Amino acid sequence: MSDLIDLTIVEAREGLDNGDFSAQEYTQAHLDQIEQANKALNAFILPTPEKALEMAKASDERIGKGEAGLLEGVPLGIKDLFCTKDVRTTACSHILNGFEPPYESTVTSNLWEAGAVMLGKLNLDEFAMGSSNETSYYGPCINPWRRDGDEAQLVPGGSSGGSASAVAAHLCAAATATDTGGSIRQPAAFTGTVGLKPTYGRVSRWGIVAFASSLDQAGPITRSVEDAALMLQVMASHDEKDTTSVDRPVPDYRVAMGEKVKGLTIGIPKEYRVDGMGQEIEDLWQQGIEWFKEAGANVKEVSLPHTKYALPAYYIVAPAEASSNLARYDGVKYGLRVEGDDIIDMYENSRAQGFGAEVKRRILIGTYVLSAGYYDAYYLKAQKVRTRIKQDFDTVFQDVDVLLTPTTPSPAFAMGEKTGDPLEMYLNDIFTVTVNMAGLPGISVPAGQSSTGLPLGLQLIGKPFDEGSLLKTAKIIEEAAGELPQPEKWWG
Repeated sequence: MSDLIDLTIVEAREGLDNGDFSAQEYTQAHLDQIEQANKALNAFILPTPEKALEMAKASDERIGKGEAGLLEGVPLGIKDLFCTKDVRTTACSHILNGFEPPYESTVTSNLWEAGAVMLGKLNLDEFAMGSSNETSYYGPCINPWRRDGDEAQLVPGGSSGGSASAVAAHLCAAATATDTGGSIRQPAAFTGTVGLKPTYGRVSRWGIVAFASSLDQAGPITRSVEDAALMLQVMASHDEKDTTSVDRPVPDYRVAMGEKVKGLTIGIPKEYRVDGMGQEIEDLWQQGIEWFKEAGANVKEVSLPHTKYALPAYYIVAPAEASSNLARYDGVKYGLRVEGDDIIDMYENSRAQGFGAEVKRRILIGTYVLSAGYYDAYYLKAQKVRTRIKQDFDTVFQDVDVLLTPTTPSPAFAMGEKTGDPLEMYLNDIFTVTVNMAGLPGISVPAGQSSTGLPLGLQLIGKPFDEGSLLKTAKIIEEAAGELPQPEKWWG
């Protein structure tokens, strides 16, 4: 049954409808793979096999009656940031120890309504704060890829490391993820998967544990561009419970993928050629440009002059919002409670023991930039920079349809390699944070391999709510890159 786990969602749906295999068989194949690989990868922090088989059985019944949904019988991994009713949800933090939400997030509700099956909850950086999945309370997640001739464990990227690792190792057909500054696209690039960050407001944030509310956006990690289109179609919806959710129809994204790119203009931002970027990243970017020229698209260099301020502005705005959002975790209503002499003591003890080092660092930064005397100097200035970044994109999108950039400045790095240097770690988001600051859609597509045999991704950035153009241009990269190698199965 091992070949079942290699099917894309589109292929699996066809097989399920044709009766080639059942949803229960398809789900069991993934549960077997989790059983075999998860001890080594630590991608799933809470597998839910009984629930998965129960949902798969219900899917088989609906398929038998001809009532199959768009994702009927498709086994998914759910990032542990999405609230799942009566199933532990902790954001991989000790402060939410044992929390079982009495409600379901809008995104997961949409997925279950479409017939998807939940395999369990996936690892992530604590509260989605990290670029390597090393800050999780449940321990780091491991990348299924290894450098040629080297057994060093590599990071899968972050914060959605569990989602990317599980999809790359075929532990699930696809996974939900979230992106605040690159947390879908960077792990996708590190693991050779497709990561789609939709326009801000396209997908409801209700029931997703908040990090930075004006930046967070949920999206899918998949093994093909078409699967990403299908997942987004189900995940996206207008939601009255989320005031930032946009009330506009969700198009059939797969239809847009069939359109030609001839005549489209692809912008190449010159500011993304940064110091320290590896030659192989530069070469891959150039290769991407050639692919689009061959497909009949026009290519034009453009300027996004405020790009250099994006990273420092992001690391003011995001921690400021985090410090406000995480104030709710106090040991009173749910999660971890560490008793003290009085209520203030209990707050302090619960937070001291509940939050990890990176989360504390960001809360402290955020509290500092919001404090009296520093608000204008830091937070207000960062918001002004954010406006300029958005204006840069508005200007270039008058002349181009989509922007092409690298996703990351390097391939996946080894565990512990950058953990001791927060600044070095934050630089992993250099190509991705601008997209969140401007609320735009972005996608990372596997495009090649490094000299050490690791996956490399190219990023496409689109106009607001123009995920269709993003997906059809992503398809060009996918087809031009051809069938790329899969990670070798070293985990048993």
